[in-house]
Amino acid sequence: MRVLLTGSSGWLGRYLAPLLRQAGHDCIGLDVVAGVDTDIVGTVVDRALIDRIFADRGIEAVIHGGALHKPDIARYSAQAFIDTNVTGTLNLLEAAAQAGHDRFVFTSTTSLMISQAIRDEDGDRAVWLTEETGPLAPRNIYGVTKLAAEGLCRLYSADHGLNAIVLRTGRFFPEEDDTHRALSGENMKANEFLNRRLTVEDAAAAHLAALERAPEVGHDIFIVSAATPFGPHEAAELKADAPTVIARHFPDATALYAARDWSLPRSIGRVYDAGHMERRLGYRCATDFAAVLAAMRDGTEMPFAHDADYVSPMISRAS
Repeated sequence: MRVLLTGSSGWLGRYLAPLLRQAGHDCIGLDVVAGVDTDIVGTVVDRALIDRIFADRGIEAVIHGGALHKPDIARYSAQAFIDTNVTGTLNLLEAAAQAGHDRFVFTSTTSLMISQAIRDEDGDRAVWLTEETGPLAPRNIYGVTKLAAEGLCRLYSADHGLNAIVLRTGRFFPEEDDTHRALSGENMKANEFLNRRLTVEDAAAAHLAALERAPEVGHDIFIVSAATPFGPHEAAELKADAPTVIARHFPDATALYAARDWSLPRSIGRVYDAGHMERRLGYRCATDFAAVLAAMRDGTEMPFAHDADYVSPMISRAS
């Protein structure tokens, strides 16, 4: 299948493009910056370019991973977010519908589910987040435009029969967190596998699963994150005393962390539940918190990427 992959020079794209080829697909990469897996340098905002790519390359499916992201808010205007994240998505959906495609995979974000109230974590229970959580009130232009693009996917599925799957991915970036620096980058990433993180390899594999299952699944939205070991019945205890809950599931976690001089989270205020993805899409992330602890026990490398010096291609372009 000839698949147009947008965002092919980005962090996800550099893992997803080779995975698509390994699965037997012909991957045509589109990005605003050059890269190893980018065949065409250009923007999804340019509808004429999109039409030429579809006509010249015989595109049969789209994975739309290209976007402006949260760190880009400091460098780009609100209009640029609307142009890229909303109009760009519309251009691709229109082209896919006109070409008679039966599948379209859109990379969204769990960030759009986090209102200011959820972010503040003022309640006495961890917020249990599923695809049914709402009403949604994104707190920045990134989330607002991603939610609008999700709406376009739903609309084109209903009106044109395009099997559009939306993947709300948790955190898989390799760089340092841009807002929280209380813990080392590796320590923080390890902790997040309890409730909100996945590896970039798992993010890529989830996209491949969505591409291949789209015709039988139809339109749906999936949270994509490592499977949490917790259940909703533990929400209050997670907020009040997370180490006790963690020790119940992983008795040696405290000792393993102490050996590295790392800290377990004292409180967990939100949990992303990826159960719907496992049940309906048939995909479960390969790496979870148990895998992180296994690496600690075995003295092997952490099973996730951490690169404090990583700079996204878009940020480099804007500098």
